[in-house]
Amino acid sequence: MNTIILSSRTNHKPGFAVCCFILMILSFFLRGAFPVDSPSRETKDPYIRARHLMIERQLRKRGIKDVRVLAAMESVARHLFVPEKLQSSAYQDRPLPIGEGQTISQPYIVAFMTELLELKESETVLEIGTGSGYQTAVLARLASQVLSIEIIPPLAQRAKKLLEGMGYTNVQFRVGDGYFGWEEKSPFDAILVTAAAAKIPQALWEQLRERGRLVMPLGGKDQMQRLVRVRKIAGRMVVEDLTGVLFVPLTGAVQKEDR
Repeated sequence: MNTIILSSRTNHKPGFAVCCFILMILSFFLRGAFPVDSPSRETKDPYIRARHLMIERQLRKRGIKDVRVLAAMESVARHLFVPEKLQSSAYQDRPLPIGEGQTISQPYIVAFMTELLELKESETVLEIGTGSGYQTAVLARLASQVLSIEIIPPLAQRAKKLLEGMGYTNVQFRVGDGYFGWEEKSPFDAILVTAAAAKIPQALWEQLRERGRLVMPLGGKDQMQRLVRVRKIAGRMVVEDLTGVLFVPLTGAVQKEDR
């Protein structure tokens, strides 16, 4: 705490210039003691409050506790990852279409799956299904490196352009079939699959580092989907069945295998 002590050895009242100087000093200290939000920040991002309410009402109340995940979710401007006409709905508790028959998951599911990965700042994570790039951005704030694969070229190109324009430098993109993973960049500390399949692709399992974590929805056509977390312990699968979910299906080679 800063204290200003004023003293005078005369009975004269301080002059106008002295009063102005005192007021200036007091104003300086008060600004430091009671900072306020910059109006320009609100103008640049009109969804700051909506994002904060999303964190408090949709994530914290449902049990998301990891402070790093919460901070990442609050810092990423979700509205930039959806079509302009849907930006006002970006922070609602629901998935939204992003084109090409794909969706951006509801905020809670993004946070929940991210929290399950238990990412450390030094780790490398593989994401299967770049989609809008929103989940990619959240991961990039938590891990050292993110490698993201998208099978639909327009989505991959759009996400790459957006994330690079936002200044993300620790993300690598690939257009291709995520079923085969990214072998030359493996092993990975964590793998996140954002589309459903009847079983865990063998290539992804092989590219997971010992004690690594893989999170994905499991469920074939006309089957209930379950979100699972798989750990590799001494080369074996340790599976946690967590909750029911609804994701678009993983496409590509996996569909031939499921027939």
